[in-house]
Amino acid sequence: MIPPPHREIWFVTGSQGLYGEETLRQVASQSRAIAAALDAAPGVAVQVTWKPVLTEPDAIRRLCLDATADDGCIGLIAWMHTFSPAKMWIAGLGALGKPLLHLHTQANVVLPWADIDMDFMNLNQAAHGDREFGYLLSRLGTRRKTVVGHVSDDRVTASVGTWARAAAGWAATRALRLARFGDNMRYVAVTEGDKTEAEVVFGVQVNSWGVTELAAAVDAAAERDIDELVTEYADRYDVAPELLPAGPRHESLRYGAAVELGLRAFLDGGGFGAFTTSFEDLAGLRQLPGLAVQRLMADGYGFGAEGDWKTAVLVRAAKVMGEGLPGGASLMEDYTYDLTPGQERILGAHMLEVCPTLSSARPRLEVHPLSIGHREDPVRLVFTADPGPGVVAALSDLRDRFRLVANTVQLTEPTAPLPRLPVGRAVWQPAPDFRTAATAWLTAGGAHHTVLSTAVGAEAFEDYARIAGTELLLIDSATTIRSFEAELRANAAYYRLARGI
Repeated sequence: MIPPPHREIWFVTGSQGLYGEETLRQVASQSRAIAAALDAAPGVAVQVTWKPVLTEPDAIRRLCLDATADDGCIGLIAWMHTFSPAKMWIAGLGALGKPLLHLHTQANVVLPWADIDMDFMNLNQAAHGDREFGYLLSRLGTRRKTVVGHVSDDRVTASVGTWARAAAGWAATRALRLARFGDNMRYVAVTEGDKTEAEVVFGVQVNSWGVTELAAAVDAAAERDIDELVTEYADRYDVAPELLPAGPRHESLRYGAAVELGLRAFLDGGGFGAFTTSFEDLAGLRQLPGLAVQRLMADGYGFGAEGDWKTAVLVRAAKVMGEGLPGGASLMEDYTYDLTPGQERILGAHMLEVCPTLSSARPRLEVHPLSIGHREDPVRLVFTADPGPGVVAALSDLRDRFRLVANTVQLTEPTAPLPRLPVGRAVWQPAPDFRTAATAWLTAGGAHHTVLSTAVGAEAFEDYARIAGTELLLIDSATTIRSFEAELRANAAYYRLARGI
């Protein structure tokens, strides 16, 4: 597993010196309590760190500069406990380079009607203090998520927690180094993209390395390490008899283990958190990497097949956003349909590279021919994704912007067993229905490679897109083609105007 770095959210509170020391002490005490409640909330998986109350412009600017420079800080939660004149925040917000959540809350849940006096009113002014702050955020065009309600409400902490996960995904993307082994699949349009613009927008560094370098790392795998990894396979998976030590195809499994060892060594040595391969560029590799890719994705690496680096970025972000949650995330592809009227479903899979975190069952480790790539039969894990809610999302380059298209789905069991389909796979019903979902996806130009997430849902991808300033088109239970086409037309104008001249 890629070791997670230290991550924390800073909780900042706005006020002003006008109220006097006693009131400011109360503000500090109550803001500490709000921060502590968020930090202790089960739905907030990132540490929430309280910062002293801010009452003047220089301190605000300094805190925002410090947050931007601190690699451990992945975002700010801001609450205006009292009235904090928003012009004090202009310089600080201009310097802030981290995601922002505006929490509109207050210290108390129920008003103490019989005891309310002007002292109480002066202390508890978030109802209009946050409106002042919200005005400035809108005037400055500051990207943020707004969450409203008391922190004792599970809906509030869940929404804050989802944003914190999106902020963690964004931090991972900003620090991501991605290795492309070979190029994109020839003549394919959607897997192309502007890698320079991707670094500007998402922060990811996308560069290429020769497959010969990877093949050399695979060839350098030590026999003792291969032995240990093969033993681990036998412990974790149901291994086909022909791949066992006494079986006729055992050498295929050993080579699959060498591929995993070589890939890990190369990625870890270069500090890479994501990678791509292509069956059209295998050089000295005897197998198209299958098992190795599946296991690396299970450990949190991003991956895109056929040189699709944009999907690799999105898989890595989804892995980080879903860290510690049940379910998983994987490269996926809409492969074929069951068009039974009223029961239409999508069968998703890929040649080999589907992540086993989508299934709670014990995968089976098998070897089969692959009619593409012109190499030896590759080893792979075979399983079916668990039923339940999920989201499929794809990242496309539209030349003037990146577009994220997402569709909420319900994963189901296959209608019948799939004994002759030796790959990881998933079956799902898209919302709101197959005809609408497929029409909207095609109209949006959504890519055929996606990330399927069963750990985090659409809200996390919405938060991620908002943080990145990237267009998101969500297809869900409320989608109609008429409204979706209207959104596309509006977005075309908005994003082009927003870029300026």
